[in-house]
Amino acid sequence: MLKFDAKLPALLERVHGIGREFIAPHADAVDRDARFPHESIEAMKREKLLSCYVPVELGGMGLSIADVARICEVLGQYCATSAMIFAMHQIQVACIVNHALGATFFRDYVRALVEHQYLLASATTELGVGGDVRSSICAAEISGGRLKLTKQAPVISYGAFADTILVTCRRNPDAARNDQVQVLLRKDDFRLEQTSDWDTLGFRGTCSNGFVLTAECAAEQMLPIDYAEIHGQTMHPYSHSVWASLWLGIATDAVNRARMAVKAEARRNPGVMPPTALRLAELDTVLFSMRGGNHAAIDEYHQLLTARDRDAFSQFSFVSRINNLKLTASTLVVEIVSKAMLITGIAGYRNDSKLSLGRPLRDAYGAALMVNNDRILGQSSSMQLMRKDE
Repeated sequence: MLKFDAKLPALLERVHGIGREFIAPHADAVDRDARFPHESIEAMKREKLLSCYVPVELGGMGLSIADVARICEVLGQYCATSAMIFAMHQIQVACIVNHALGATFFRDYVRALVEHQYLLASATTELGVGGDVRSSICAAEISGGRLKLTKQAPVISYGAFADTILVTCRRNPDAARNDQVQVLLRKDDFRLEQTSDWDTLGFRGTCSNGFVLTAECAAEQMLPIDYAEIHGQTMHPYSHSVWASLWLGIATDAVNRARMAVKAEARRNPGVMPPTALRLAELDTVLFSMRGGNHAAIDEYHQLLTARDRDAFSQFSFVSRINNLKLTASTLVVEIVSKAMLITGIAGYRNDSKLSLGRPLRDAYGAALMVNNDRILGQSSSMQLMRKDE
């Protein structure tokens, strides 16, 4: 069984403090105006949270994936946008920490990340590949120790606010579409030309506009191993772990609001069990299942990372379980928030109520679209035919 860092409870309490003081008061404005959550990110920087996954010997907190997931869960209870930006940042940090610290450039970069609390973004999706992040048209062109690339990105979440962007591209112009590498671009290395806006139902403050990204940097800024390995060991399982955790945070907040409604009803009618209490008890069992599934999958992933078993990440059984984590969590978050709204009634339906569940519900519906569930189910269905019985 996974053992959390003894210091984690104190850290999580500080994160709750950030949520109450700096995130929640601005969450409605972030959603309404589709604006970047500056207050949230600045508060995280002050607590050095942007480098929490960096090893202690390089100045970070040395947290595990399980610890980072718990932080995402807490942040998700206050603002899904802020939690999503934190989660996506940590995915990029993990790509560097898990795969590139053997190179001097990346060790130096990570030390600078700790000092300056750089915000990292990702450019993986690309026009013309149908949403397949394991395929690129964009290619790195290397000459004289310099690397150039141009990428048509339909979305780069908070790209205009990022200090660094990690870009996936083909290894060279002659490489196959799936022969990919990842390149770290600092602010001075790239230029963004906006091609689309971000006016969406939920996760509005992630500011995931579309851009044409052009860049030139030193060739040493290419991560030293194939992206296929980065994707299998980190990008895929780490993404689904932190995303599922922040969705759990959304669900937890929704159940908490439903509980507030039931308690208020009980106070109005002392000695009478509110009819909604039964519905709340049922809903709590669904949240329990979601939390248990999340923690079990993340526990397994943490153990594999600790064991440094590189072969395990490519096994169909592990990939299927990580896919199931995403599919289950993204489905249950909608179910939980929807049922919480039935319990809260008109108070949950109103936008001007402290029990309002409109924003959490809109955010919850985005979960199934981040790497579309149908794409994941298609991948999982193929693997079912090749997996051995367990």
